[in-house]
Amino acid sequence: QVQLVESGGGLVQAGGSLRVSCAASGGTFSSYTMGWFRQAPGKEREFVAGISWNFETTSFADSAKGRFTISRDNAKNTVYLQMNNAKPEDTAVYYCAASFGRVVVPMTASGYFKWGQGTQVTVSS
Repeated sequence: QVQLVESGGGLVQAGGSLRVSCAASGGTFSSYTMGWFRQAPGKEREFVAGISWNFETTSFADSAKGRFTISRDNAKNTVYLQMNNAKPEDTAVYYCAASFGRVVVPMTASGYFKWGQGTQVTVSS
């Protein structure tokens, strides 16, 4: 049974950078397509970015394009979300999620079978 643990959240000033990580254990990380979602207070969980199991495909929400990058290190069973030029509207709890071996990155929560507990990211203005 795969477990996902996010880390690296915190407080960052607007315009700054932050990297959040998600470490997987107990499963076959290299076979999972991984996604990042976020949920702000009073709002629905939304897709941020994803990367396919074979590194070939990355997808980003419009709000993340040009500012965020996603990467993975299969040797460390870890996926990263690098957030640059952070904005106050990026404030949310960030969740990583695993999907079974898809080349097309799912952009809805229903496409993922396992979720981490989340890490808070706060961007101050």
